[in-house]
Amino acid sequence: MSAPHLPKVAGIDPEVPVSTHTPAPLTEVPGPPGAFIQDRLAGWVSDLTTLHELTERLAATSTLDSALDELLQAGAALVGARRGLLVLEPANGEGPCATRGLGLTHAELGHFETVPRAATGLGRVLDGLPDTANGIAGPDLLGEQDLDPRHREVATRLGYAASYALPLASEAAGRLGAALWLYDEPAEPAQKQRHLAGLYARYATEHLARLIELERARADVAAVAEELLPRRLPRIPGVQLAARHRTGPRGGGDWYDALPLPDRTLGLAVGSVGGSGPSAMAAMGRLRASLRAYAVMEGEDPVAVLSDLELLLRLTEPARTATALFAYCEPAARKVVLAGAGHTPPLILGDRRCEYVETTLSAPLGMLACWEAPSVEFSPAPGETVLLYTDGLLRRTGDAMDRAFARLHSAAASVPKADRHDPAAVADRVLRTMLPDGLDRSDSTEDVVILAAHFD
Repeated sequence: MSAPHLPKVAGIDPEVPVSTHTPAPLTEVPGPPGAFIQDRLAGWVSDLTTLHELTERLAATSTLDSALDELLQAGAALVGARRGLLVLEPANGEGPCATRGLGLTHAELGHFETVPRAATGLGRVLDGLPDTANGIAGPDLLGEQDLDPRHREVATRLGYAASYALPLASEAAGRLGAALWLYDEPAEPAQKQRHLAGLYARYATEHLARLIELERARADVAAVAEELLPRRLPRIPGVQLAARHRTGPRGGGDWYDALPLPDRTLGLAVGSVGGSGPSAMAAMGRLRASLRAYAVMEGEDPVAVLSDLELLLRLTEPARTATALFAYCEPAARKVVLAGAGHTPPLILGDRRCEYVETTLSAPLGMLACWEAPSVEFSPAPGETVLLYTDGLLRRTGDAMDRAFARLHSAAASVPKADRHDPAAVADRVLRTMLPDGLDRSDSTEDVVILAAHFD
């Protein structure tokens, strides 16, 4: 595999490793003391410029993966190596854990992981041995008599002859992991390179610690949001269900529900509470629980369900607004009656049509003194899928709403006919087409919900 292109920074040439064989010093020509001081000052300025450029690039990363990649590349430039790997393994055991490579394929990383941990500088750092604070250099691995046979075999196979391992640790963050850089020939970083790399690693550790805390907070938010939603979807003859939910980094108020009703009927609901964060998530949980109660009592009348919900919201949380859509389904008769309060219209996808359901315009819940809107009735044909969704799916695209609606229509129409009998495949294809860069990596504050109902 060809070596990656390493970044060039002031004072560092990443293409030239430092040889372990130091040449004989040349005879120095005496010069005035001022010239010597100027050279020293120029060197310090160059070093400071190098650290500034690298730390600025690292500070610009906003995700853990991008920060790990930047750290590996910058460290390689500082110590004059071409390849490396980084293991994120917090000493407190509270993940996340990860392994990243620079110039190494997944197969090559797998080979390296077969080496006994204690036989590499990386393993010694991760094990927290006391002599690893300033890094561990292996200037000539193949020349070491006591090198582990498996380490020698892997080094020969991967074509590296020297290594330098550095801990990712600080007093505040503790030990988060370690980085290892690999040299193609016997070499080791000079003292100045080690010093710069150590300063950079300590700064990088603090930055990684902040990103790790952010990842943990996002994971906690996503877990709470999932607990507020249905753990499983009901099984009703004549209809198949699938749902997809993605929570924004701060947690939002988008939700869905599917509940069995008497006489093998089904209630489907999606909604969105204004705002984000714990307050919006709590309001979402209360709203969903209330709608379930109203649906059990009078689910065959979606207008009555939303009217009761609007009254409750207005009396208990007058400063809160929300959108909602509730559909009463009779799968055996393939009949759907729905009402919406400021919510996006459903989309019907089948072999012969892909179109939005014509719903009447209505205000969101909590915005009018008395909410009411007529219901809409339609009949899905056998094999058609009804998509309910929240406006986060449209807003995350970054397009204007009219273009986002057109994009959603195109995404649904592009689902292969062989997949249209599977609501899960339909939902996944729509998500990938609408948001091709991945929902979990998005920095948008918008939640996304899709609820797909396929009628047999």
